[in-house]
Amino acid sequence: MAAVSNEPHHPVDPGSSKLQFAPFSSALNVGFWHELTQKKLNEYRLDETPKVIKGYYYNGDPSGFPARLTLEFSAFDMNAAIPARCCPAFGTLYNTNTFEAFKSCDKKSLLEKEANEIWESIKSGAALENPLLLNRFLLLTFADLKKYHFYYWFCYPALCFPDGIHIVQKPVCLGDRFSLNQIQALQKAYDELCQSEGVTAFPYFLIKYHDNSVVVSPLKKWDGFFQDQEGKVTVGVYDPCNLSHYPGWPLRNFLILASHKWGNILQSIEVLCFRDRTMQGVRDITHSIIFEIKLPQGAFGPDCPKAVGWEKNQKGGMGPRVVNLSECMDPKRLAESSVDLNLKLMCWRLVPTLDLEKIVSAKCLLLGAGTLGCSVARTLMGWGVRKITFVDNARISYSNPVRQPLYEFEDCLSGGKPKALAAAERLQKIFPGVNSEGYNMSIPMPGHPVNFSEVTMAQARKDVATLEELIDAHDVVFLLMDTRESRWLPAVIAASKRKSTRDRTLDQQCTVSRPGLAMIAGALAVELMVSVLQHPEGGYAVASSSDDRMNEPPTSLGLVPHQIRGFLSRFDNVLPVSLAFDKCTACSPKVLDQYEREGFNFLAKVFNSSHSFLEDLTGLTLLHQETQAAEIWDMSDDETV
Repeated sequence: MAAVSNEPHHPVDPGSSKLQFAPFSSALNVGFWHELTQKKLNEYRLDETPKVIKGYYYNGDPSGFPARLTLEFSAFDMNAAIPARCCPAFGTLYNTNTFEAFKSCDKKSLLEKEANEIWESIKSGAALENPLLLNRFLLLTFADLKKYHFYYWFCYPALCFPDGIHIVQKPVCLGDRFSLNQIQALQKAYDELCQSEGVTAFPYFLIKYHDNSVVVSPLKKWDGFFQDQEGKVTVGVYDPCNLSHYPGWPLRNFLILASHKWGNILQSIEVLCFRDRTMQGVRDITHSIIFEIKLPQGAFGPDCPKAVGWEKNQKGGMGPRVVNLSECMDPKRLAESSVDLNLKLMCWRLVPTLDLEKIVSAKCLLLGAGTLGCSVARTLMGWGVRKITFVDNARISYSNPVRQPLYEFEDCLSGGKPKALAAAERLQKIFPGVNSEGYNMSIPMPGHPVNFSEVTMAQARKDVATLEELIDAHDVVFLLMDTRESRWLPAVIAASKRKSTRDRTLDQQCTVSRPGLAMIAGALAVELMVSVLQHPEGGYAVASSSDDRMNEPPTSLGLVPHQIRGFLSRFDNVLPVSLAFDKCTACSPKVLDQYEREGFNFLAKVFNSSHSFLEDLTGLTLLHQETQAAEIWDMSDDETV
């Protein structure tokens, strides 16, 4: 970081008798350019009138970092909060419509205009009431939105003394001048000043110190503050520079103010450059510097002093800078990178061993795009899942949007849009990075005949084939339909393709009733999927039960239950475990063997027969008969006693 003198710039010389300053380096992050893009497209359009923006600077960087003035996405919101222990700076944005206008802009005139406003605030006393008026900046930009190239030139206007500023006592670290008690008292007094003024940092302040006490005050309370202070007058400046011999740029305009207001009564002034650094959790202000300068007298007439401040480019010359964000500024790319970053931050901070790739790459098939389907889809997107496919044959009705967050009132009009197609389309609008598809189709069910005609039989055959292809092409299948019958066929196909959990049962519960249950159930279903995916054995992992809650968890995310039964009435969850039932009508060996040998012919028998067909096949009918016989026998025994 090079320090510079007033004008022209000279190499830094620690032994120089004139005070030199470290200039600002602009730090305009990607969020700022993205927000400027949105403003340009949706609000500014061809409007080139100046806009007020906001940045901030920080005084706690380690040694070697340049003094930065940062602008981020919140620069356009005057009500946005400033980061903790950072000082705000307000500026003017001149955004041009063409590169030619950017190049030909009268930069000298812009600087003089801004400098005059600072000078007027000094002469009128407004800068004493509001010191932030001294910390103004300019930003000249041109955004080439076809290529996402951003040209900019940053300026922090600084008024100059004609003959510079002479040093009386060279800068030394505060720790070499102040005792530990004084340092602690200064830190406390500064914090109390910020708290009383309701700010994150105070740019300029007055200081009185004695052996074991330090008092600070805003500039506007100058009159009377130093009445009991003999000797030097000390002022503090929130200093973004971390060089040991030079102050940062914000001091320049303050010294102009000090000379104009108090130069006729003060020969010199002591300056404390307040630097507030936290290293390894320990706060330290001892690296702040303190020095004394001669305050020029009668240096100014009524006219504004000369001003400097345009930033040099990356090559060290007087010229603009350019940022090429073509790879990341496309809104879709930016959305994807933001989603990825959010997941990585979660991983880094909460579960460092989490295998995100297993989750993000999972291809999920959602059978049902209703209340549960919408909730599951949104939670999957929250986990970064990129492939989501819906299957549903219903249309959106007027009662749906209030419980199903992927739909709106307009989707219900004219008979309603097909749910599966509308859900897939809405996911794309929410996050363009997701690959979502919708299939408007029925799922044949046991006991629902399809042999009315060749047409219905052909359609059923087609629907079954499509469902088989979809289940085969996806890694995870969610059964989110209303009835047990509608879940039968997908359960059979998934079990046949080894895409079901080890400890499983065919769910017999239907649609939830209380509105909050759908969101809870949908979120839990996705969390179950994530937990299973994190286990080395995946779906073949042993299911965790309620008894395992006190044991060592099998994965970084904790337990790996395969199902959860909850009771919202008492806010209680249990984790049941059941081995695969050998007489299950969906995944028992007899059913799977028949399906794998006969294919659609077997399924057609199930569709066209009564429920007793599957019960006879699996042995459930015989089991019921034996159970009833045992109950009768037990009753006879009881009656004979």
